[in-house]
Amino acid sequence: MKPGMRPEAALVDVLDDVVGVVGTEVTLVGRLPGGFDVGALRVQLAGQASAVLKAWPRVRANQLDEALRTQRVVEHMRGRGYPTPACLGVGATTAHVWHLMDFVDATPAPELTPSLVGQLIEITELQAGQATEPYDHWSYAWRLATGKESGQDLAPNLSRAVAELPRQSSAVSSLVDRVRHVCADAPPPPEAPDMVHADFKPDNVLVRNGRVVAVVDIGNAGSGTRATDLTTLQWHTFQTPQLDGARTRLRTRILELVGWEAAAVLTATQILVQLEWPIRHGNHDVVPAVVERAHRALDELIALR
Repeated sequence: MKPGMRPEAALVDVLDDVVGVVGTEVTLVGRLPGGFDVGALRVQLAGQASAVLKAWPRVRANQLDEALRTQRVVEHMRGRGYPTPACLGVGATTAHVWHLMDFVDATPAPELTPSLVGQLIEITELQAGQATEPYDHWSYAWRLATGKESGQDLAPNLSRAVAELPRQSSAVSSLVDRVRHVCADAPPPPEAPDMVHADFKPDNVLVRNGRVVAVVDIGNAGSGTRATDLTTLQWHTFQTPQLDGARTRLRTRILELVGWEAAAVLTATQILVQLEWPIRHGNHDVVPAVVERAHRALDELIALR
């Protein structure tokens, strides 16, 4: 550990557990940008390269099973050339669940470019037909977008928070009404064939010299349609006119993959998630910009109906 650094008391047991799982000494090097809860920590394994340790408070009975699911998805996708770091270990203490990943010497994409969008579209093609875990993001998106909460619920807290969105303001309420109307006649999705990253945004893309070298934070990965990840990526192309062409390319591919009604469901889900996040964290000043972007995304999609 660097001079003056002290791991939180909660991390002592985590680090001890990591040592027991990986079978070698683990030294805390420092914090990395990003990460929630305990955060992302760079550690050094004795005689080996650096690694990234993430830990979360253990609040659900099946949380370790979820981490093990992530490990299986990572191993499966890496075997097919998907550029996500290797999972070196997964474990749990009485208070935390953790996973340990290879450290990649690259930086999060500071912003999207047409070149990066093109590379990421190619990367999502590696997800085609690679669903290995029954963790269906597509069906959940349909339930969230239409308000029809039945069957397996991947994120109960998110579903409840989305149901409360109309109470935030008249602008938010009008947007939620529009989302529901657009998706009202969408049928339940078919079988989920693809691997889905489920958080496919620029700061989870590591780049070096303009090339994508890794896609990280795969912890919520599951099954569905890879159009889910393209829809997330599309949300981040509204920030500059230079990405208008890239957004058109993304939308075209999404429509090719799932058709208009499913594209509306995925767009609606992205809108609801993007609304819920800043409201949950008290960042109400950014909500008007989210509402404006959401209406633009719907306008552009409806124009193609």
